[in-house]
Amino acid sequence: MTAPNANRFDIVIAVDGPAASGKGTIARALAAHFGLPHMDTGSLYRAVGLAVLRAGGDPADAPLAAGCARALDLSLLDDPALRESATARAASVVSAHPDVRAALLDRQRAFARQPGGAVLDGRDIGTVIAPDADIKIFVTANLDVRARRRQAETPERDLALVRANLAERDARDSGRDAAPLRQAEDAILLDTSEMDRETAIARAFALAEARLAENPALR
Repeated sequence: MTAPNANRFDIVIAVDGPAASGKGTIARALAAHFGLPHMDTGSLYRAVGLAVLRAGGDPADAPLAAGCARALDLSLLDDPALRESATARAASVVSAHPDVRAALLDRQRAFARQPGGAVLDGRDIGTVIAPDADIKIFVTANLDVRARRRQAETPERDLALVRANLAERDARDSGRDAAPLRQAEDAILLDTSEMDRETAIARAFALAEARLAENPALR
């Protein structure tokens, strides 16, 4: 979570999308652009997954995962292990448990509803956490592009394995009963498959500014 330097707007921006689509990078850039606090909601699920692993448990154990979510130690958000592939896999599994999502729901909604607004990124921000968000952007990219991006973060990993893991995660995130990954009906689609980082951010700025121009009351 990050705090703004100065608020320019009183708006809520929801950024959703699959893993390695660029949504986190775009959300952080939007937060800085508009002077808003930012929450990477995926980090909460990673923290729960990490807590389960460190307890020696199985992320598929729903009662254990829910207990870890309710007693979540936010210091885990600064733990380097949060970025490890094992933690990412655990996060994807625990996020499918309804009781885990329920335990983290209020924390995320409170962040979204804070005075002055906020930017949140995840997989169910525009559909569940902040369905009334002023701006919703669904960031995506094709699987091969996302696999190459993720593999570039850890070059020692096999690209085919990275791709398979992402495909498995996509299926789990989109197929779960509790808050599945999907584009909100009023979300703007941003496909970053053919874009570099700077181009994707610039396009997100343009889309957000255009949405604000449609509703001058938000300024």
